[in-house]
Amino acid sequence: MAPPICPQQPPCYVRKVIKSAIVPVAGYGTRLLPATKSQPKEMLPVARKPIVQYVVEELVANHVEQILFITGRSKGSIENHFDHDPELMRLLNAGNKQDLLDELKFEELQAHFFYTRQRFQKGLGDAVLCGENFAGEEPFVVALGDSILGLHGDSGTVARMAGLFESRHASCVIAVEEVPREETVHYGIVQVAGAEGDCARVVNVIEKPRPEQAPSNLAIAGRYVFSPLIFDMIRRVEPDPRGEIQLTDAIRLLCEEGRRVLALKLAPAEKRYDIGNFPSYFETFVEFALADPLYGERFREALERLLAKESAAHPAR
Repeated sequence: MAPPICPQQPPCYVRKVIKSAIVPVAGYGTRLLPATKSQPKEMLPVARKPIVQYVVEELVANHVEQILFITGRSKGSIENHFDHDPELMRLLNAGNKQDLLDELKFEELQAHFFYTRQRFQKGLGDAVLCGENFAGEEPFVVALGDSILGLHGDSGTVARMAGLFESRHASCVIAVEEVPREETVHYGIVQVAGAEGDCARVVNVIEKPRPEQAPSNLAIAGRYVFSPLIFDMIRRVEPDPRGEIQLTDAIRLLCEEGRRVLALKLAPAEKRYDIGNFPSYFETFVEFALADPLYGERFREALERLLAKESAAHPAR
């Protein structure tokens, strides 16, 4: 009898530590204009932190030690954010602003940061290919810079994916979540076979299918673990009608060659916050702000007052 696709023993999720991650942040963020005209989408604040800080803190908590940002034009503020600012530190120390100094402790994260540019906007697959020399011959994580996993970025998914990658000798592990069928057009959707518990074998991946064409409602949740084999697959992908190299097409080639590609569902307590448009951004901001340990209760009271005032002004709504 063949071994199960996804062993149920928890240790299979934590054996492997993958030390490198690629974080693509080169996109224009056009769906969030005008907010993104002069600043990266990934630097928009969600409660008290920019989006990309949640992503980095999640990766470090999952044992990632070096992170490569795939950047583009007008993305310098990301590099500045994770750099040390001696002048700011002197100012805060001189003013004895310990509360604000505490907010900058993320600068002490035990990780090395690297940056390279994707010179032309040719899709997510091309962005990942920019990290080939960085990844070398070791497996690596890809974490989308505009997607937060778990409230306040509290997620152990990457560590679980790394363990599954190691224990099942996979070529690729994809984090997935269930989405409403009518929303499949916004995501990469996986077709699976042989599901066991929270994971399954992936047999196909389709980029943004219409609901009637979607093979499932399992959407890629912005986290991947790859073997270096993915770079060869990306080079074989033909550009789509917009001239972009889709990462999903490269994953499909892995499936077609019979490589082991696995999907792992997010834990029940986790949720993907995809900051791709204003409705999702507003909703994420409010949810994170309400859960803020310092200001959440005050914000809740203010929000309730505003909603009561709106209801009184427009009772028919």
